[in-house]
Amino acid sequence: MTNPFHLILLVCFAVSVLCGCVSPIALDKAVIEYDKTTANLVSKQLLLNIARAHQQQPIHFTGVSNIAATFNFQLNAGATPALTGNNGALLAPLFGGSIAENPTITIVPIEGEEFTRRLLTPIYESKLTMLLRQGTDVDLILRLLAAELRLSEKHTEVYANNPGDMAGYSLFRQAVLHLSAIQDQGQLYAEPMIFETTLELPAESVGPEQLANLQKDYEIEYSSERKSVKLVKNQIGRIVITNYDPASLTNQDRKRLHDEANERADNDVLVDIRSGFEGGEWPLHGVFRLRSFHNVLNFIGQSLDRSKEFPVQKHFKTPAVRENPDSSLGIMVTAWEPEDSELSVRHNGQYYWLKPETGYQWNREGFRLLYQVFQMTVSELGTKGAPVITIAK
Repeated sequence: MTNPFHLILLVCFAVSVLCGCVSPIALDKAVIEYDKTTANLVSKQLLLNIARAHQQQPIHFTGVSNIAATFNFQLNAGATPALTGNNGALLAPLFGGSIAENPTITIVPIEGEEFTRRLLTPIYESKLTMLLRQGTDVDLILRLLAAELRLSEKHTEVYANNPGDMAGYSLFRQAVLHLSAIQDQGQLYAEPMIFETTLELPAESVGPEQLANLQKDYEIEYSSERKSVKLVKNQIGRIVITNYDPASLTNQDRKRLHDEANERADNDVLVDIRSGFEGGEWPLHGVFRLRSFHNVLNFIGQSLDRSKEFPVQKHFKTPAVRENPDSSLGIMVTAWEPEDSELSVRHNGQYYWLKPETGYQWNREGFRLLYQVFQMTVSELGTKGAPVITIAK
C-alpha cells in the first residue's frame, strides 16, 4: 500500500518544479510580446504621421514611458481517495493552477520642449555620419534627411531637394547619386578633421605649477635656443564627406576644412569631392543642409501627390549606380485595406502602406532609416505639464 505521507511529499515536489518552469516561460513570452508591440506602435505612428502630413494635418507622437507588469502564479495540489472499492485505500493526486497578468502602461504625448527638441530641431551632422558608418546608403540618407545642397564655386548656388524646383531637384538628385557611386566603390569617407594646434609662449612666463597643469592637455616642447615653450594639442574637428582619406592631407589642409565647416551650422555637412580620386570626374564642394524630422515627414507626405518626385538620370560623369528609384520612400494610398501588407494604417477613410517591391528593398530600408532617426532623437520622456495617461489592464 502506498504511504499517504510519501505521496503528499511527491505532490509538493511536483508543484514546486512546475512553478519554477512556468514562471520563466510566461515572463519570457510577455517580454517578447511587449517588445514587439512597442516597436509596432512606433512604426504605425510614423506611418500615421506621414498620412497626417499628406492630409495637411498636425503631426503628433505619443511615447510609452513606462511598462510595469505584475505576474501572479498560483498552483495548487491535493489528494483524494481513489475509487478502489473494497480492494484497499489509494490516494489520487489533484493538480490545478492559474497565471494572472496585470500590466500598467504609462504613455506621454510628445509636446512642448520635447516636441521642439525631437521633431522641430534640425538633424545634426553627427547623426548622419553615424548612419553612414553603419553602412546605410548615402543616397537614401540624403534624399530623406537633406533639404538642399549648397555648392560653392565662384558663388554659392542652392539646389533644393524639392520636386517643385525641377532644376534644383534634378541636380540635387544627381549629386547624391554621384556620392552613392563613390560609396559603392568603398571610397566614400565621412571623417572628422583631426589636426594639431600649436601655441608658443616665453619660457619665463610659464611657472612649474602652470606647466604641470598644461601637461594634462598639451604636449610640451621646450626650445633652449628660443627660450620658449611650445604647446601642441590634437583636436577633433567637424566632419567632412570626401572621396579621399583625410589622413593624407597636410595638417594645414585639415584645419582649413575644419574652419570652413565650423563656420556653418550644426546641421550643415561639408562635402569635398576632389579630382584625382574615385568620382573626381565631377568635383563637388559645398554643404548638404539637413532638415528636421518634422520636415522629413512633411516631405514624404507631400510627395504622395502635391509635390511628386520624378525620375532623374545620373550625371554623365557619374559611374554606374545600383539603385535610383523615383521616390525617396514609396507609400501607397488606397481606399481599400491591403491584404498582404505587414504594416498599414487607416486615416480618414484611406489606407497607407509601404509600396511592395522586388529585388533590393529600398522602401523597407527607407522606413527602417526613419525608425532609426526617430529613435536617435529619444531622450527621457518628461511628464511635467504633460497629460500622462496610465492604462491598467
